Amino acid sequence: MRQSVNDISLGQRLYERLEAFARHSEDGPDTLTRVFLSPEHRAAAEELLGWMRDAGMTAQIDAIGNVVGRYEGLTPDAPCLMMGSHIDTVRDAGKYDGNMGVLAALGCIEELNRNGERFPYAIELVAFGDEEGVRFPVTLSGSRAVAGTFDQTTLSLRDKEGTTLRQALTAFGCNPDRVAEVARRREQVLAFVELHIEQGPVLEDAGLPVGAVTAINGASRLSVEVRGTANHAGTVPMHLRRDALAAAAEMMLAVEARGGAEPDLVATVGRVDVLPGAVNVIPGLVRFTMDVRSPSDAARRRAVADIDRRIGEIAEARGVDISITQTHEAAACRCDPALIEAIGKSIARAGVEVRQLPSGAGHDAMAFSRLCPVGMIFVRCEKGISHNPAEAITVADADVSMRVLLDFIRHFDAGRLTRPNEERPAA
Repeated sequence: MRQSVNDISLGQRLYERLEAFARHSEDGPDTLTRVFLSPEHRAAAEELLGWMRDAGMTAQIDAIGNVVGRYEGLTPDAPCLMMGSHIDTVRDAGKYDGNMGVLAALGCIEELNRNGERFPYAIELVAFGDEEGVRFPVTLSGSRAVAGTFDQTTLSLRDKEGTTLRQALTAFGCNPDRVAEVARRREQVLAFVELHIEQGPVLEDAGLPVGAVTAINGASRLSVEVRGTANHAGTVPMHLRRDALAAAAEMMLAVEARGGAEPDLVATVGRVDVLPGAVNVIPGLVRFTMDVRSPSDAARRRAVADIDRRIGEIAEARGVDISITQTHEAAACRCDPALIEAIGKSIARAGVEVRQLPSGAGHDAMAFSRLCPVGMIFVRCEKGISHNPAEAITVADADVSMRVLLDFIRHFDAGRLTRPNEERPAA
């Protein structure tokens, strides 16, 4: 018989542990920066290893720097439900991005171990070290390695100090020649589920503490160059100008309009460079970036094509030249329908209205879409702020997220999941 659980203590313990974990920072007690394979990353990994072992897990740091804990099932070597997130941060970060998903799963396993609960499947908790891509010009190194899609050529990439990823792994105590051994086989992993703060305002706007993620948005990034003619601001009549900035401004409004034209699509101009950049000179050259995201790859590609066409029309009407270069392309990751449903049921059992929503940000879960079914739970964060010291959650929301995740684990049923490249089983 299960022991009674003081539910609020789960949330309080998670909150306090997140506060304590944030001390592993290169910036001192008031700000948080913990980059991949740094001394602060190592200190955090060591503390997490201890917590995992105290929670009844075997634990180790693997060849790519992930902290991996395993809570065995009823039979040895059973396939696992994998959970986790990342423990690296951006610079001057918040305390909850990534870290919350790791420590919430840890708290759930502690509770299961305390009650002596085992399942037909094992539970693996993985704390990835390179989700943010701050130190090296690559992201998701840890999750890609586990999913079997790590690119060995990235071991030669260098940080700003000239240190290669291979050298940094070796200094961390890892063996980069064994990274390929980190990869899991499909039969070993039943599903990957990640709990994460939303990093957006949707749940707060809806007044809800948690939500079930339907997909992680695919993203297209493009660089646009607009060439007009730089000339004297006082001597050229308006109708004779080839103003690159005025043309670019109209193009940017077209990007915004197309992004707002359908649900779940977003389009952003994030950086603008204007040359020559003088107060009394008509701008002759403008470069700007576009970021287009959607949970539907088809919708995203249509939007990019529409924007491209509209930019061409504006350029022709204004007599300027353009060039558009794609700089990034990432496909959407659809969450498994059965996992979305199961997470929704756990949310409902916690007494919370079920809200489904896509993720506009990328996550480690994306790396697993070819290996196993993927699911995510979002937790409300104050004003949707993330990647910022102002990132904030409440103890009450931490408590709800813990109860939802624990309930999900206890009711997990791998039989209804859709394996990659398989059709969904009949209901």
